[in-house]
Amino acid sequence: MSSVPQDMPSMRLLQGQEHLPPELQEHFAFQWGKFAQALSLADMLAGSTGQPKASAQVDAWDESTRTECIRVWSASDYVAESFCKQPLILDQLQTRLHTHLSLADYQAWLAELLAKCVTEDDLHKALRRFRRLAMVRLIWRDVLGQADMWQTAGELTHLADTCVHSALTWLYDFYTPKWGTPIGKDSNQAQQMVVIGMGKLGAGELNLSSDIDLIFAFPEHGHTQGGRRSFENQEFFIRLGQRLITALDALTPEGFVFRVDMRLRPYGDAGALALSFAAMHEYYQDQGREWERYAMIKARVMAGDFAQGQKLLQGLTPFVYRKYLDYSAIESLREMKALINREVRRKGLADNIKLGSGGIREVEFITQVFQLIRGGRDTELQEASIRKVLPIISGLGLMPADASQELLEAYVFLRNLEHRIQAIADKQTQTLPADSLSQHRLAFSLGFADWDALLTALQGIRTQVRHHFNQIIASPEDEQTSSAAEDESLCRWQQVWQGELDIAQAASFLAEYAYTPAESVLSRLQALRTGKQVQSMQRIGRERLDAFMPKLLEAASSTDKPTQTLERTLMLVEAVLRRTAYFVLLTENPQALTQWVRLCSASPWIAEQLARTPILLDELLDANTLYTPADKAKLADELRQQLARLPEEDMEAQMEALRYFRHAHVLRVAASDIVAGRHLMKVSDYLTYIAEVVLEAVLELAWKHLTSKYGYPQKSPGVPCRPDFIILGYGKLGGIELGYGSDLDLVFIHDGAANLTTDGTRALDNNVFFTRLGQRIIHILNTVTPSGQLYDVDMRLRPSGNSGLLVTSLKAFAEYQAKEAWTWEHQALVRARVICGDPKLAQAFGEIRAATLARHRDLKQLRQDVVEMRQKMRASLGSKSHEHEFNIKQDAGGMVDIEFIVQYSVLAWSEQAPELLQWTDNMRILETLEASGRMLAEDARLLREAYLSYRRAAHRASLQKVPSRIASSEFTHYRSEVQRIWQALLGDNEPC
Repeated sequence: MSSVPQDMPSMRLLQGQEHLPPELQEHFAFQWGKFAQALSLADMLAGSTGQPKASAQVDAWDESTRTECIRVWSASDYVAESFCKQPLILDQLQTRLHTHLSLADYQAWLAELLAKCVTEDDLHKALRRFRRLAMVRLIWRDVLGQADMWQTAGELTHLADTCVHSALTWLYDFYTPKWGTPIGKDSNQAQQMVVIGMGKLGAGELNLSSDIDLIFAFPEHGHTQGGRRSFENQEFFIRLGQRLITALDALTPEGFVFRVDMRLRPYGDAGALALSFAAMHEYYQDQGREWERYAMIKARVMAGDFAQGQKLLQGLTPFVYRKYLDYSAIESLREMKALINREVRRKGLADNIKLGSGGIREVEFITQVFQLIRGGRDTELQEASIRKVLPIISGLGLMPADASQELLEAYVFLRNLEHRIQAIADKQTQTLPADSLSQHRLAFSLGFADWDALLTALQGIRTQVRHHFNQIIASPEDEQTSSAAEDESLCRWQQVWQGELDIAQAASFLAEYAYTPAESVLSRLQALRTGKQVQSMQRIGRERLDAFMPKLLEAASSTDKPTQTLERTLMLVEAVLRRTAYFVLLTENPQALTQWVRLCSASPWIAEQLARTPILLDELLDANTLYTPADKAKLADELRQQLARLPEEDMEAQMEALRYFRHAHVLRVAASDIVAGRHLMKVSDYLTYIAEVVLEAVLELAWKHLTSKYGYPQKSPGVPCRPDFIILGYGKLGGIELGYGSDLDLVFIHDGAANLTTDGTRALDNNVFFTRLGQRIIHILNTVTPSGQLYDVDMRLRPSGNSGLLVTSLKAFAEYQAKEAWTWEHQALVRARVICGDPKLAQAFGEIRAATLARHRDLKQLRQDVVEMRQKMRASLGSKSHEHEFNIKQDAGGMVDIEFIVQYSVLAWSEQAPELLQWTDNMRILETLEASGRMLAEDARLLREAYLSYRRAAHRASLQKVPSRIASSEFTHYRSEVQRIWQALLGDNEPC
């Protein structure tokens, strides 16, 4: 302090610096001395012009301002030096210093300064003065805690957006009179440049001294018009881009605005500075590299023609986000991280909090690996901001919520530290300082007792980040230590796959692991390895296949039937030879590989489903979700969220989402059925819930689609239907007994007025509207897309069958059931229930069903009708050779006999026992028959046991892809007892 002349003005500010740590007091005194000299010079200049003295204005600062100044200067030489260059800078900032500024605020602020600019030199000076004012303000608020990290990063982004867009607009207006206005060749419209911000700029999370990564593009080629000479559009925009870079990046006596980095553009430094949209699309489609996908996650239009720029980015979305689950992203991110690690070691950057272990870049990699893998399907992951995307990742169940929160808190800590490092001298650095002064400054400004305390906290943060990084991105080999024997075994499997052993050696090795016949397995592998598809694979795909196949051979060898299992798994291998990211998924996730092999070993049906829809492999990653219990509310919520991510007008994407949802959950049912032994009733419940939830969604989609075109059908004049439509489920759907391959027996009913129309501008007759609604529902369910079919739909149970209307009015349905329906149609009605639709209409249907089923019947005629129908079915569908096989469903004593017994009982006795009308499933109707005394307890119990046993056998047959026929020697007790009860109840004397 003794070095500061005592006659300097405004020495009173030094009072209060004693609150600083001793290590910072001397440096502050030095900075204050420089400021005092600047004040003296300013006072001399003011005296010569008659202006008020600057020192007088500084002396007028209140105690709060002085305290803030001491704290900020202790953290930032850049701010202190800015005060020396502009002693009254605080007065210029006073109205903006203690308040948050929006993008519009920054734009208005800079517009004031640019209004007086006449030359490019004026523009450069105004931009730099604006930038210094804004930076001092931002550092001031950041150091004092008046803005948190996110607010600081957001406002820094506003600052960059404002400078780039305003400078671009100024330059465009300045040069078009000279160079002409660029006009599109095809559109004949004036063209503007599109500036895309990348990295933290694109994410809206810029740091204090960051450079800005930009890409320049323009919509279309053509020539300028109206200038002193004509240029091609590309040349115009290259010239404009060069001047924009100079306006921002050039170092002048006033400093710079932002360092500009253009290396992320197509072709890097070797590429043109500005490309047309067509050239951009061509580049990313044909030559885009993995690291460019990573970079494009954060791409954002931040200046120029925003509307055209948004179209460009939307067109590039498929390059960034694959529609399938792209586990190859892990490989590319690992490679990038390995390069960074080598650079860190080579340059000694261990203290770099961005690039070093557990640093900022690792948090970014963690988020972006999920985005690249799943962003094409889970579109909410297409989010540039880490602050927003981390909670989305945990919300999708991809990461525990506490891990997401830890990473978010770690990121904030590291970015705050980064800001304070850069605030010292406005330098682009993320390296921890080695000098004692800077260390004390960082510790004090961040609220730590000393440097050691800060380092301890930092080390804990970096350890946390590194742990999560390793959990997600580290390779399986890094996480496991394998024995020499295991390594040798895998090497042998590699040799078998590559054909490097002679036939005798390879066959002997395969035989050790029960691959029989071994020669046949070797021939199968050779046919795959030398086949046209494999031989034509690109290098990276072949490498993935070669890394995967030994692991598959080893995994299949642990099953009961290795050869059969291998053959089933090879269906998927051959199906995805052009989509080798799936090999990465299974190689990266040993648990998923084990699950897949185990399920394929147990069921060829599952193997075929996965080969047909490989995206379902993702479901194997989490055993917790694979074996979750059925919960209709959760299913509905999950489907609702999946559909909500998609544009309402994109019916194709919605249909694909429905199919994925259905296939994924059916896979979960089958997995839990096979592996976890889920009870048969729970299996059917789950499968039925899936269908119900899907039908609810399909009805909603179809309703929205049609009402948006034609308006709402009317129930009465001026009263729209909402929607006065229901979907009835018959058969297995109605009886809550769906199996894996069951179709859906549906009937559609509406209650709109027959003589009215819809209320839209394109009005339709109500009946036509509801018919189209039914057609739309069937279209969504039946259409085969790349993910297959949603459900096969059978509408033959509607009134009058195939010759009847597709959609029936409630009144017509009631009349048909009362006057025209056959007995077998009333039998079918026993298992009919409302799946979804209007609650009031559902209640009305329930009343019609009850009245129809409970009406008085001639029991003799009823028995005759039921028996005749059953005899026809046995004749056409039953086994031809009863001595050798038993058709579980159709033969005497089988499932359909039990169903007919139940249906006859309901039709015969519900008039006296209305409780029989409550249920539509056979099991609970049998329980009700027993409880009401209409059936002997022993008979009801036996029918339930037999029915469940038959259904289990049918389920097993479906999973094994074999007919529902078994040896005639099986189920003999159940068959004879069912026939006994049939004879006692219906007495048809049908021979066994």
